[in-house]
Amino acid sequence: MGFFSWYTQDTGRSISNSYSKVPTFKVHMVDNKGEIWTEHNYEGYGVFGGKDYYELVAEMNGLGSDRDAGINLAFKDSPSGTNPNAIFPNLVEDPYVWIYTSESPDSCRLQGYFYSDEDEEYEYEDDDWNDDEGDSTQYDD
Repeated sequence: MGFFSWYTQDTGRSISNSYSKVPTFKVHMVDNKGEIWTEHNYEGYGVFGGKDYYELVAEMNGLGSDRDAGINLAFKDSPSGTNPNAIFPNLVEDPYVWIYTSESPDSCRLQGYFYSDEDEEYEYEDDDWNDDEGDSTQYDD
């Protein structure tokens, strides 16, 4: 199985994992009730602050704590994992400014790992970096 990764919904940054050459950063997972799980060193498998993203998807949609049910719901009729009939946790850098939305964070096709040398320098000129139409963003961490 590969890595799971997304773009943060407030800053649009790819959530890198601890195995990549791009440093990790603090990410907060927020549910529809305002509960927050904070991850300081994302490992790439969907767990933020000890809570599994897809387990939380299942819980938020009334399916219990079944991770497989959460994965199936997220990807039902949507290869990108953005089922419009489900509600999702939010992945953000600043949960205290962010206003919850039921939409799924965008998946990162680089899986938080497969960055080019330019990505390591935080200069995202590459169309593969963000799914937006050729937008580029630079971050100075």
